[in-house]
Amino acid sequence: MTVAAGPSALAAALLLSACAVGPNFKAPAPPKIAAYSADQPSAAVATPGVAGGAAQRIETGADLPGDWWTLFHSQPLNDLIAQALKANPDLKAAQAALRQAHETALAQRGAFFPTVSGSFSGTRFRQSADLAPTPANNASQYSLFTPQLSISYAPDVFGLVRRQVENARAQEEASRFQMLAADLTLTTNVANAAIQDASINAQVDATRQLVDIETKAVEILKLQVAKGYASGLDLAAQESQLAQAKAALPPLLKQAAQSQHLIATLTGRFPTEAPETRFSLDSLTLPADLPLSLPSQLVAQRPDVRQAQANLHAASAQIGVAEANRLPNFTLTGDAGSSALTIQRVFHAGTGFWDFGAAVTAPIFQGGTLLHQERAAKEAYQQSAEQYRGAVLGAVQNVADTLAAIAQDAEGLKAAAAAATAAKTTLDLSERQYRAGYASYLSLLTAQQAYQQARISLAQAEAARFSDTVALYQALGGGWWKRPDIAKNGLPKDANAD
Repeated sequence: MTVAAGPSALAAALLLSACAVGPNFKAPAPPKIAAYSADQPSAAVATPGVAGGAAQRIETGADLPGDWWTLFHSQPLNDLIAQALKANPDLKAAQAALRQAHETALAQRGAFFPTVSGSFSGTRFRQSADLAPTPANNASQYSLFTPQLSISYAPDVFGLVRRQVENARAQEEASRFQMLAADLTLTTNVANAAIQDASINAQVDATRQLVDIETKAVEILKLQVAKGYASGLDLAAQESQLAQAKAALPPLLKQAAQSQHLIATLTGRFPTEAPETRFSLDSLTLPADLPLSLPSQLVAQRPDVRQAQANLHAASAQIGVAEANRLPNFTLTGDAGSSALTIQRVFHAGTGFWDFGAAVTAPIFQGGTLLHQERAAKEAYQQSAEQYRGAVLGAVQNVADTLAAIAQDAEGLKAAAAAATAAKTTLDLSERQYRAGYASYLSLLTAQQAYQQARISLAQAEAARFSDTVALYQALGGGWWKRPDIAKNGLPKDANAD
C-alpha cells in the first residue's frame, strides 16, 4: 500500500529516525573459571642431554609473542614460515575474502545516503492527425529532448539500514577472524611439518641401521646353522625380525616424502620445488617459558571464538532487519529537468519541470512470510549462541588437553631417554666384551638392535614435546595481536587493496 505523505508526515519520520528496532548486541561474558583443569600443571620435567629435553615452566597470565616460532631458534623454520605467509594460496584466499567482506560492508553503508541519478533522452515522434497535437506549435511530427536529475531518499526510520550495516560489519569481523585462524593454522602446520620431518629423518636413519644389523645377524646365524651351532628355529626368528625391520622402512620413507611435499605445498610451491633443507631435532630449541593466558583472556584471543562471536553479532542484527521489514518504509523522491523540442532550447526559460513527493509503504498481508522470517532470525540467533558456547568450551578443552600433553609427554621423553641410555650402556658393554673375547658378535648385534629401537622411540618422544609446544601456542590464539606484519584490520600491510 502506497500513500502520499505531506510535510508533517516527513517531519515525523525524520524525528523517529533515531530509533532502531531489534536487540542491541552485547558480547557474551567470558567464562568464570580460574583454571583449565583440576590438575593443571605448572611445569614440565627436564630430561637433560636430549633434543626437546629442556624443563618448561608455565607462566600463567603472560602474554604470547606474535612470532612464537622464532623461539625454536631455527632460521630454516623462520624462512619457511615467512615463505608460507607470503605465498600460501589458502591464506591468500582468506585475505581476499576479508577484503570482499570489507567492501560489502562499505557498500551497505551507501543506503544511508540519497541516491542521485541523471538521465538524458532524445526521442523523435510522429502523431496521428486525428489526435490533438502535443507540442505548443501544434506539430504532429517533432523531437523531444529531456535531461533529468532524479533524487530518492529513504529515511532509516526504524533502523532497517542500520541493522543491515551492523550485520555487514559483523560479517566482515567474522571474515577477519577466519583469516586470522587461517594464518594461525598455516604457521602451526609449517612448524609441525618441520618437526615431523626431523623426527622421521631420525627414525629412518635408525631403521636403516637396524636393517643392516638384522641382516648381519641373519648371516651369522646361517653360518651357525650350517655348522650345527644354532637351530633353524633361531634362524627363523632372526629372519622374522629382519623382515619386520625392512617392513618398517617403506612407511617411514613414505612419510618423509610426504612431509617434504607438505612443506612445499604450505609454502606455495609444487612438490618438485620442495626446499632441500632437511630438519633435525638437534637443530631445534625447546622454549623454556610457556605463557598461559587466563580463561577469561582466551575468548578474546582465539580466532575461532572471536569468529563465533562475530557470527552471533550478525545473527543479532538480522533480528532487527527482520523486525524492521514488518514496519512501514518511508521514501522521499524528487525530479528536476527540462523538455524541449530542440536541443538548443533545453536549458531555456520555460522548459524546466520539477516534482517532489513523499510516500509510505507498509506491508498489510504477506501470508505470514515476514512473521516467520522474524522467528527464523531469532532461532538463527539461538543457533549462533550455542555455536559460540561450543567454541568456548572447545577452546578451553583444547588448552587443557595441550597442558596435559606437555606434562605427560615430558614424562614420556624422560622414560624414553632412560631407555635409550640403558640401551647405549648395554651396547658399550657388549662392544667391550666382544673386543675382549667374552661375548659373541651375535650378542653385540642384539645390543645394537635394542639401541636402534630405543633411538626410534626417543625420536618420537622428542618430536612430541616440540609439537606440544606448538599446539599450546595455537590453542592460546598464536599471539596475532602482537604481530607486527598484520595491520589493524587483520591483513598484512602489503595485502591491502589500497
